[in-house]
Amino acid sequence: MTKPKQVQLFVTCMIEALRPEAGLAVVSVLESLGIEVSVPAGQTCCGQPAFNGGLWEDALPLARHTLDVLSKSAAPIVVPSGSCADMIKHHYLELFADDPRYAQLAKDIAARTYEFTEFLVDVLGITDLNAHFKGKIAYHPSCHLLRGLGIDQQPRELLKSVQGLEVIDLPNATECCGFGGLFAIKMGDISSAMLQRKLDAIESTGAQAVVGCDVSCLLNIGGGLHRRGSKVETKYIAELLLDTDQHG
Repeated sequence: MTKPKQVQLFVTCMIEALRPEAGLAVVSVLESLGIEVSVPAGQTCCGQPAFNGGLWEDALPLARHTLDVLSKSAAPIVVPSGSCADMIKHHYLELFADDPRYAQLAKDIAARTYEFTEFLVDVLGITDLNAHFKGKIAYHPSCHLLRGLGIDQQPRELLKSVQGLEVIDLPNATECCGFGGLFAIKMGDISSAMLQRKLDAIESTGAQAVVGCDVSCLLNIGGGLHRRGSKVETKYIAELLLDTDQHG
């Protein structure tokens, strides 16, 4: 595959509304590699919350709109979220199984949609961005990223190359943080118990920050840490990959 010179950024609702600095970090990393980043106008929710809640009829118009927006350009699509990337790459095919036109469009879009770390490592072939971060971090592998997309080593390879960074193993790392979108609302008590286990694991490492590839998980974890009065920070992975000296 020829390495692309331009990409489309699917921003995601969480990043746009609650953590725009994560999206800006993604753009900075890609531009530092000579990639032109466009942000297609008209982006909305990909429809994942409705889909996960079983409300497929509500998810359909959002998914159609997303496909229409992303199909205006032939450039690869980079998604800074394992859950949204999983939705576009896999679940749109389920949604449009009985719609020949959009089923083909979903297939075409899925073939050129990549989660951020997947794009860096598997498409661009880059694991070392000459980044610096002095400190100890724990890496949280989010559920959709790991199980939905099968992405595990890509973020680890990128973190391994950050100069000055010590990555500490997180106990029971693959356990869910308890967010799960609507799950955290519908099953609040169970979600809270799962979060407490995750927070205990993070704090047991002595890490200064917990790093992940899904802002939704980081917001859930960060809220729990804040309520505990913990000094542990949350960082989206792109924030550690900028080509500047950073100090934890």
